[in-house]
Amino acid sequence: MNNAPAIFLGVFLVFASAWLGLIFAPYAQLSGLAPVVPAEGGDAYPRPLGGLAAQGRVIYRVNGCIYCHSQQIRSERFGTDIARGWGPRRTVARDYIYDSPHLLGSMRTGPDLANIGARQPSAQWHHRHLFNPTWTSPGSIMSPFSFLYETRKIVGQKSVDALPIPKGYPLADGYEIVPSDHAKALVAYLQALDHTTPLPEAEEQ
Repeated sequence: MNNAPAIFLGVFLVFASAWLGLIFAPYAQLSGLAPVVPAEGGDAYPRPLGGLAAQGRVIYRVNGCIYCHSQQIRSERFGTDIARGWGPRRTVARDYIYDSPHLLGSMRTGPDLANIGARQPSAQWHHRHLFNPTWTSPGSIMSPFSFLYETRKIVGQKSVDALPIPKGYPLADGYEIVPSDHAKALVAYLQALDHTTPLPEAEEQ
């Protein structure tokens, strides 16, 4: 008995269902979505990234931040993300309509960053955290991104961008640590991550 047609049909259905579920369904879901204007007024949400934040998104990708941080707040039915204070609501498809590629992440070695711009709006906090994570988060296992910063001799007045250095850090007198353009762009991107705008489809049923 020749089973080739049945095998072929089975393989075809497996690949077709995978394509429908992983490619077509998300495309159909996202393609019809548009920004919305909040009921209380203000700018439409979401807005496409531009300028320094858009450059920072590239820095985020090339430095592998996606491998330790997610950008997706789970429903209260499937996790404790909201209870942890990572966001006031679950993220939904509309949050990502301007993202290409999507940076949902593959695991959570560190906390979710979908709303890190709302939780930590301070640029100085982000710079200190990137340079030495334990300065802001004692016990952190995050790798330092000190290569994005420059130690240089102070000429004239100290730079307004210079990082506040804690006591005991081995920095020679007359020197300062300042962020590179890449560090500034990355921090601008992190500050732009704010998915706290209420959306009707994000309400828990």
